[in-house]
Amino acid sequence: MKNELNSLVIIKEYGFVKVKLAEMLDERGITRNKLSTLIGGKYDVINRYYKAENITMVDIDLFARICYVLDCNITDLLEYVKNRD
Repeated sequence: MKNELNSLVIIKEYGFVKVKLAEMLDERGITRNKLSTLIGGKYDVINRYYKAENITMVDIDLFARICYVLDCNITDLLEYVKNRD
């Protein structure tokens, strides 16, 4: 076990998750205010995801409600972008 720990590689650049809510709403002509009403969420939270600013954790329940209302998949809203080495 100790040898395994010594051979671990620390990953510094692992990519990021891109939030694509703005693209989805703009494409469908749905406003942030309308979406917040439809999902029963706060406008400022929707706005933060729309702008993809200051996001450190994703609210899975919120995204489940968004997927339900927009009839889409989570992959339509979130995309993993691998860092180029």
